[in-house]
Amino acid sequence: MPAAMVVAPSGSPSPAAMKSGPTSSDATSRKPANGDGDRVADQDKENAEPTTMTTTKSSDVITATVPSTDSRVDIHEPRPRIKIFSGSSHQDITDRICGALKLDSGKVTLQKFSNKETNVEIKESVRGEDVFIVQSGCGEINDNLMELLIMINACKIASASRVAAVLPCFPYARQDKKDKSRAPITAKLVANMLSVAGADHIMTMDLHASQIQGFFNIPVDNLYAEPAILRYIRNNIPHWENSVIVSPDAGGAKRVTSIADGLKVDFALIHKERKRANVVDKMTLVGDVTDKVAILVDDMADTCGTIVMAGEKLVEAGAKAVYAVLVHGVFSGNALDRINDSLFEAVIVTNTIPQSRNMELCPKLRVIDISSIFSEAIRRTHNGESVSYLFSHIPPSS
Repeated sequence: MPAAMVVAPSGSPSPAAMKSGPTSSDATSRKPANGDGDRVADQDKENAEPTTMTTTKSSDVITATVPSTDSRVDIHEPRPRIKIFSGSSHQDITDRICGALKLDSGKVTLQKFSNKETNVEIKESVRGEDVFIVQSGCGEINDNLMELLIMINACKIASASRVAAVLPCFPYARQDKKDKSRAPITAKLVANMLSVAGADHIMTMDLHASQIQGFFNIPVDNLYAEPAILRYIRNNIPHWENSVIVSPDAGGAKRVTSIADGLKVDFALIHKERKRANVVDKMTLVGDVTDKVAILVDDMADTCGTIVMAGEKLVEAGAKAVYAVLVHGVFSGNALDRINDSLFEAVIVTNTIPQSRNMELCPKLRVIDISSIFSEAIRRTHNGESVSYLFSHIPPSS
């Protein structure tokens, strides 16, 4: 005689009881109150304990219990990890940032095809990760910018949780306004390209004009080198207590007054008139530098024609020593030759742009390492902490 298979939920009557039908007591207990049968049935389903699929076999009966449809799977969502990738422009600062965070730089292959198109291959998974791509606006700026856009897009479509572009020196930052007819606002165009590529966050340092932050519809952290500059001046410039902080143009007045207040010294201003871009016609000093240490402070030096002329003007005005402190040292053309022939005691720059080669060619060049500011900003951003502390302080580890 073939065995009969009876399927019964866990806790249900035996197969024999099911054949004999429900008892009167069962019928009474199962009778809905006030005609609300659907509600009682739903409540019974909710109160049912989850079951597992098991089978037992006797001589002529096989009984199986059916898994409950109410069983739930607990899905663990791991927290995103930091992944830092470097573009071609500034591997050194990426290595320093990774060293401070005790992380390895992300694996990526960057190369060009024979027709000069840029090819990017991300060599490790970024799915669900917090990605930071470091690329400074220097060297072959157009190629490096395109490389950054491709890297952002590659990580974005690879399901990264967030993609942040870290630009120590923001490209095209000086083209931030329409200062003459038919002039482009290229900084705005760069902002649009970064956003369209898929960037969720921007980190940069000492924008040429702070209103560039308004070109974006995503968060922008404009960090400042000022805390590192203040520490360098106190530790490395003799007689800084008897110094005057000088701005080489009116646009840097706010930066200079902030540093002067931090050092509790006076400040001065040089008004300049340009014939054309990168060519200064006339300079006028506003302030007294007689028998004092003059410290020129600016956000960027390109051909260095302006700061060299400003240094000569300060010496003519009676300064006993002249220094220049710059955030972004571009040093294009014959800028390094001009510095070597200048009256400066030293020219101090940060490493937002690579300076190792320039230091070999220019003995007067000194470098302030600001990688710790970026590494701490990355750590705080990843952990959801405020970065405003870095606007006036240097990370303790630096």
